[in-house]
Amino acid sequence: MPVRTTLRRRLAAPLMLGAVALTSTACISMPWSKPDIPEGIPPGGGVQQPYIDIQAPGRTADKMHEWAVPIADATGIPVTSLEAYGNAAEIQRQQHPECGITWTTIAGIAGVESKHGTHRGSTVAPNGDVRPKIRGMVLDGTNGNWEIKDTDHGKLDGDAEYDRAMGPFQFIPETWQRFGVDANGDGKADPDNIDDAALSAARYLCVSSGGDMTTAKGWEKAILTYNNSMNYVIRVRNYANAYSVNVRY
Repeated sequence: MPVRTTLRRRLAAPLMLGAVALTSTACISMPWSKPDIPEGIPPGGGVQQPYIDIQAPGRTADKMHEWAVPIADATGIPVTSLEAYGNAAEIQRQQHPECGITWTTIAGIAGVESKHGTHRGSTVAPNGDVRPKIRGMVLDGTNGNWEIKDTDHGKLDGDAEYDRAMGPFQFIPETWQRFGVDANGDGKADPDNIDDAALSAARYLCVSSGGDMTTAKGWEKAILTYNNSMNYVIRVRNYANAYSVNVRY
């Protein structure tokens, strides 16, 4: 279970508070046709996403399609989700190059939090909407969960008494209201849209890391502010490093 921190240092509640801790950080041996998954941090950047006009109207993530298809085939990440990660990384690269966040890290978090928007049978629509909406446990202080009283009057997470983590990146409503942005061009910031959630998570990570995720210290700090657990850091690292070498995880 994650180590508890104050709410303001916390971005998202984990979907599975009872997740089994990893027992080893050794390099995972894959079949001879695939490379071994690296161990280091920050994770490798993977296949560089292409330059796109991030100011273009509509869903700019669509411009990532040709790049995303072969990576999706290799990694098992849904194409639309992968387009969202590439889009978020490219927007941050152009607007905040000092941060150095990569799509593999964004994908690593989404893999841990919601299986790229497919948790419990949810699917990702071509415009990035995730349905059915993914909701975490009610944060009412029971069963080892945090107790977080309602911060959005139930407008975002559907619960008017306690908060719940929302969407493919599992945002707490209070944090979404601070960091949530529109990334698919429909004029609204929606935690249940994977384009919006991916860019919002990238923005949060860049701010929380102090603007430099190219170093081991900066990367680890950013992931710990998302979920203050070294087990979580290791899981995100493993996912991201697997994707950096086009391996399913």
